Amino acid sequence: METNYPELKTRLQSTVIDFLLMFGLMCLAAMIFDKINPSQDGEDGWIRGIIFISIWGVYEPVAITMGSTLGNYLMKIKVRDNLNTIKRINLLQSYIRFVLKFLLGWVSFLTIHGNKQRRAIHDFAAGSVMIEK
Repeated sequence: METNYPELKTRLQSTVIDFLLMFGLMCLAAMIFDKINPSQDGEDGWIRGIIFISIWGVYEPVAITMGSTLGNYLMKIKVRDNLNTIKRINLLQSYIRFVLKFLLGWVSFLTIHGNKQRRAIHDFAAGSVMIEK
């Protein structure tokens, strides 16, 4: 069976879907905290911080190791190990991929058109590859 690799457009659409989900979750969490503590005394700032960091720093890496993010699922793509596309990447690979993708932003996608597997910089670093389902 031939492995197909998603185009840049598909990968970016997946990323935007995931961003919108995380942004929505952050807004929902903020609204819940405002209902719980309407005085805005700032005492729950550390709890808000932990929740917001968890939304951004846990969602993508954990979702990818479990199968896919919502964006990946809707766009019918998935992250797999570069050497064995049947195998999912592990949590360490997922965090390496996530941190580089976050730090480099759109720059990380510059290498996609320069290789047959359409791997981004963060894919090379993590030993991962995006494939179509």
